[in-house]
Amino acid sequence: MADGVAIPRHVAIIMDGNGRWAKKRFLPRVAGHKAGIDAVRRVTRAARAMGIDALTLYAFSSENWRRPEDEISDLMALMRVFIRSDLDELVRENVRLRVIGDYRRFSPDLVVMVDDAIARTAGNTGPILAVALNYGSQAELANVARRLAERAMRGEIDPAEIDTGLIESQLDTYDLPPLDLLIRTSGEVRLSNFLLWQAAYAELLFTETLWPDFDGDALADAIAIFGQRQRRFGGL
Repeated sequence: MADGVAIPRHVAIIMDGNGRWAKKRFLPRVAGHKAGIDAVRRVTRAARAMGIDALTLYAFSSENWRRPEDEISDLMALMRVFIRSDLDELVRENVRLRVIGDYRRFSPDLVVMVDDAIARTAGNTGPILAVALNYGSQAELANVARRLAERAMRGEIDPAEIDTGLIESQLDTYDLPPLDLLIRTSGEVRLSNFLLWQAAYAELLFTETLWPDFDGDALADAIAIFGQRQRRFGGL
């Protein structure tokens, strides 16, 4: 708690609206994605300053492969730029980088860059920055079910022992704090296959602000709203 405001331990953001931001300015979509990278920097820095333990950003969904090839190429190029320009800061600020999703589908050079970034921050003990890359929650849950079924077939576990705790231990987010607050920018009101299990008791906040315009003040406003919510988790 800071200045009387309850601070969520784990915040996740669906970063939406880059294309619309660019369209409003008669700019190509890649300009919106570049501005979105600037927003990532602002928000991750603000989250650290506020004392948020874990920030999860939906950077590239498993459905984003349906976009035009040139836009996918632009997004991959921006990922490379972000890693090259911001990794030293993450190391210096004691941030641990986590990636959820099957990022190994990306080009080999980008996979190497991501692996290196994860390795360089693995020993850090500060806040976690989790980036969802080629992530889809339904696929995540299907993978968990498949792994548990295979273990049961091998006799390693009794199907009767499978409970919510065991499932959560197999999720991509197994080592992150429980999700407290999920924010989606740009006015869309849906989860888009993001952290469906994890969001079961998270507070949801949908804002009209386009992602490139989101900043530390907008994050502070979202946390202030979070602090006003009464979280009962099914109780009274």
